[in-house]
Amino acid sequence: MRCAMSDRRSVWAAFLALALLCLPAVAQGHNVKPVLSGKTFQFVLQNGLQVVVVPDHRAPVVTQMVVYKVGAVDDPPGISGLAHFFEHMMFRGTKAVPGGGYSQSIARSGGDDNAFTTHDYTVFHEQIAKDKLRLAARLEADRMAGLDLSEGAVMSERDVVSEERRMRIDNDPQALVLEQAEAALYLSHPYGRPVIGWPDEIRRIGRVEAENFYRRHYAPNNAILIVAGDVTPEEVRQIAEAEYGPLPARELGARVDYAQPRRMGESRIVVNRKDAKVPLFLRLYRVESYAEGAPGEAEALEVLARLLGGDTTSVLYHRLVVERRLATDVSASYDGYARDSGQFSIRATPRPGVSLEAIERAVDEVISTYAHHQPSKVELARAKAQLVAGAAFMRDSQFEMASAYARALAVGLTGFDVQQWPARIQSVKPKALQDAAATSLNRNEAVTAYLLPRP
Repeated sequence: MRCAMSDRRSVWAAFLALALLCLPAVAQGHNVKPVLSGKTFQFVLQNGLQVVVVPDHRAPVVTQMVVYKVGAVDDPPGISGLAHFFEHMMFRGTKAVPGGGYSQSIARSGGDDNAFTTHDYTVFHEQIAKDKLRLAARLEADRMAGLDLSEGAVMSERDVVSEERRMRIDNDPQALVLEQAEAALYLSHPYGRPVIGWPDEIRRIGRVEAENFYRRHYAPNNAILIVAGDVTPEEVRQIAEAEYGPLPARELGARVDYAQPRRMGESRIVVNRKDAKVPLFLRLYRVESYAEGAPGEAEALEVLARLLGGDTTSVLYHRLVVERRLATDVSASYDGYARDSGQFSIRATPRPGVSLEAIERAVDEVISTYAHHQPSKVELARAKAQLVAGAAFMRDSQFEMASAYARALAVGLTGFDVQQWPARIQSVKPKALQDAAATSLNRNEAVTAYLLPRP
């Protein structure tokens, strides 16, 4: 399978990689010249395609990414999974390059290709030798405008997506519990719909629905091209103008700004599954994101998640696994990388004989401690250092650099936000963490889920 579906929880680390990079403001209008800021250049083609160039001359390879500002939130009512379905369809071929010719051409040139979908955007990427960048651009431009949406292609790929759902979600009890918890967390907001789609709604995808979605969202004026690697801005501009430039802009479907209903109380879910191997405690909170939160809110949640459950040095791990021996594993994470609300999650697996109720009480005791008391200087300094160091280490990956730019621009973050992220993390005060634990980790904004093996 040529795709890798992604959810919102899996992308937070890429934002860390982005934090130490430099991104200038996007130039407005057409026929603009590249804008230089450190190692990053930007320009916009006349058809509206935004282009970002990140030179990296350590090896003669390049990473090309095309980001479409369309994701699962843009699925029409009653047809969830359509954005993810198009992640698949883009590998089905065009009139010029039919069938699997796209991936075959990349592979014959020694390259690698794949894609992923989130609630807010869809990304297609290739890593290839620098002298094959023109080929990769030609192939991407071709499927941006000339995708095969015949009845046979659509029906065949719909079956593939349905099978993927059975394998990755329906046969995985923990994935099913997460899906149910998110549906309860977000109420009527489309973040509560799974990226891959609900089974019955996937089956509603047909040729007409596919053509309408493609026409409304897959266009150069709804896309961002990112090229990172052994290239110059002028080289990328020449290729972009030659391959993407002739594509016409299209009238786009307007993105809906969804209201987020107030939650009036905590939701609780208990799922019994005979295919569950071990019990699972899951707690999700709906919290502010980087895009929506007040200055410093998201950074405080980022540090709090790292301090509570970032790794085996975290507070939850030490208390539940090492000290009290209640759990075999526990973790916490913050996903603030979204256009609308973010998500704070806690997971724990109990030791044999330990109840999920005991796990929940222990987790709540730790959260209550930080809601009433500020963290120590040592705890806070360690969490900050881990976050900033992680961002620095991820810069070594050309793919991660390109991914970071793709994901940041897709959800509306600015260059200033990106440049200031390490400093903002370092400036988080102990009181901000206490406020985050007391206010953001609000049980009215939470879903608690138990997964229990059925005898």
